[in-house]
Amino acid sequence: MDEPTKILVCVGAAVAANCVPCFRHYHGKAQAAGIDPAEVREAVMMASQVKTGAHAALMGAIESAMGEGRGAAARAETPSCCGGSTPTACGS
Repeated sequence: MDEPTKILVCVGAAVAANCVPCFRHYHGKAQAAGIDPAEVREAVMMASQVKTGAHAALMGAIESAMGEGRGAAARAETPSCCGGSTPTACGS
């Protein structure tokens, strides 16, 4: 994997982990490496989609465990980790 790709992966991981110091560190590395800001924004947005899908899946599992399930139709609308509506390994 090339260095810019590694940095973008780390930017995304920092966003998904809600780690501000990590994001600042890797954003600085991205700037120093001359990575296009649009590519950094794309990594941020993709990580945000993963984080949102994972959180939705977590909340559904909590509701289910607590006997407060929303029903099959509502669960089918819950986004996956990848931003779609089909559950995936990381969101099911």
